[in-house]
Amino acid sequence: MGLELKMPDLGNLSEKVQPLECRVALVSDDRELVDTWVGALNVTAAQHENPYGLQFESVTSAAAEQLALRQDTLQALIVDAGADAGGLAAAEALVDRLHSLRAQLNVFLVAQGCDLSVSVRQRFDELFDRRECNFNQMFRLVQAFVARRASTPFADTLKEYVFSARDAWHTPGHSGGDSLRNSPWVGDFYRFMGEHVFNTDLSVSVQVLDSLLEPHSVIQEAQDLAAQAFGAEHTFFLTNGTSTANKVVIQQILGGGGKIIVDQACHKSVHHAIVMNRCEPVYLKSVLHPEFGIYGPVKRADIEQALDEHGDARLLVLTSCTYDGLRYDLKPIIELAHERGVKVLVDEAWYAHGYFHPELRPTALECGADYVTQSTHKMLSAFSQASMIHVQDPDFDDHRFRENLNMHASTSPQYAMIASLDVARKQVAMEGYGRLEQCLQMVKTLRKAVDETGVFRALTRDDLIAAPLAGDNIRLDPTKVTIDISASGFSGNEMQIKLFDQYGIQVEKTTYNTVSVLVTLGSTESKLLRLIHAFKQLARSPRKRSHAPTPRRLPEFTRFTCLPADAYFADTEELPLMDNGIEAARNLVGRTSADEIVPYPPGIPVLVPGQEISAPIVQYLQQLLQGQNATEIHGLIFRSDEPLLRVVRDEPADKSADKPKGKTSKSARG
Repeated sequence: MGLELKMPDLGNLSEKVQPLECRVALVSDDRELVDTWVGALNVTAAQHENPYGLQFESVTSAAAEQLALRQDTLQALIVDAGADAGGLAAAEALVDRLHSLRAQLNVFLVAQGCDLSVSVRQRFDELFDRRECNFNQMFRLVQAFVARRASTPFADTLKEYVFSARDAWHTPGHSGGDSLRNSPWVGDFYRFMGEHVFNTDLSVSVQVLDSLLEPHSVIQEAQDLAAQAFGAEHTFFLTNGTSTANKVVIQQILGGGGKIIVDQACHKSVHHAIVMNRCEPVYLKSVLHPEFGIYGPVKRADIEQALDEHGDARLLVLTSCTYDGLRYDLKPIIELAHERGVKVLVDEAWYAHGYFHPELRPTALECGADYVTQSTHKMLSAFSQASMIHVQDPDFDDHRFRENLNMHASTSPQYAMIASLDVARKQVAMEGYGRLEQCLQMVKTLRKAVDETGVFRALTRDDLIAAPLAGDNIRLDPTKVTIDISASGFSGNEMQIKLFDQYGIQVEKTTYNTVSVLVTLGSTESKLLRLIHAFKQLARSPRKRSHAPTPRRLPEFTRFTCLPADAYFADTEELPLMDNGIEAARNLVGRTSADEIVPYPPGIPVLVPGQEISAPIVQYLQQLLQGQNATEIHGLIFRSDEPLLRVVRDEPADKSADKPKGKTSKSARG
């Protein structure tokens, strides 16, 4: 008799979407009111449409903060101020403390016959009178505020338009994918990507989807919700990354020129903006951790000195957190900058998640930054290149900002990218605290498991902060986990290859003796299990190395001979970097660089346009290009595999005979 094979029910194996659960806590020490109101509100919830799963419960004022930390499905609070005006101040103070823990919660006030100040009205979403007991209205109002926060006006409109199946006689040319679908040559790409990648790729001709450059309806609504979620006065969506965001803000403050104080290790987009806007930079030196080759923040004393010495500066630009998770104690720095009349831009490309968990706060906006740029795609759930600019500059010129933004943004934005910003905002507004709490638990598990190998070590905040920064109250974003692999005998690059080839794991970055991983909203327990397993296996067979590598320290920044813009747009020539070594150095030293030269890693420029080339800089670049593990260097020119530097053409008559005939390029003068 043959065996009967029973096929599994694949429907039961698929992931189940959990029903929505929104807890609403009545914060009151009045037992009689609690018993009456919670029961009545839950009865009301059962009798009405309740798509968000609102459930009402009670908590005493003394236990409210613990509930906010413990209950990740908590979405709203109804705070009872008591029957007299004396309870109002206590209610305000409690709400302020709760806001510091869970800023996204909707908060309602229950009061009785008291004179409400403007500050009270600003703290609470809505007000209820204790004597009215209109539970139907109360339920509807709470549900309406939760629904508003949970809405995605742009993403919903995009989905509705796609499902309306309109015929497209407009751009883009693939027309919802119809140009590819039945093609014998490229139909496989259509099937691989899926139909919605194409039918959501629409045109500015579709007016119902609003305009990213002049938003008035659903995009503006989505941006307003983002401003509320991230704690900004205004928020703007970008579909070409935080690189563009930085350029827009710098043009807003310094368009046409002016002095800017900036971290040397800032993103290259800031250096580009300095050239584009004819800025005069004051560069601040980042601090190298000599043991791990990691560049951290600038010393606070150096920032304060620059602010004191450059009273004509108009903008301070800082990166917080850094690629490795180090972030400034921003509040005193920003306060000093504002005292000096200097605006502050904080590049939070790696810290868009910070506002949504108390362990990660305060953020740059909370510390008073005028402008904050964030790569929503780096740590949250948006598509790559999807970014935001948050604004709280008291002198903000909305019209001029939009014009500056329009100069850089595409007139043909990717609509799926805009929708992903809308959805990413909704996710952190509704479940950001709970998801980040899971991330932090994963971090603890990962760190413990790595340390237990006895070979690898998860670096702590104290490990990562170099001695010169010890007194600056530098903090660490725990979601960036840097692992010291020195004892394994492998270099960072070798370990990266092993993890990828042998275990199917791609890490975020490496130095010569570390690897770094990001724990994001997309991290899962299964991924964590595989990562820990890989480190345990690799720890079993460490390799002996004859000598330990050491990091190459960046050479000192040299003086500027002219504005970066003047150098970049000058008449230039290309001079060899490696030609006989000493001869190349003799010809380059003292010349002015016309380009930004950036070794990667660490991604910090050793030369920017307008900077004088020194002997240590030439030697450093030559060393990076020698040997089997040559470093990638952005900004070099290669002619027939020969590396050259573009320098400002300036040949004094008495030296012209000694200079080689370099290739000459001519471009428009600045």
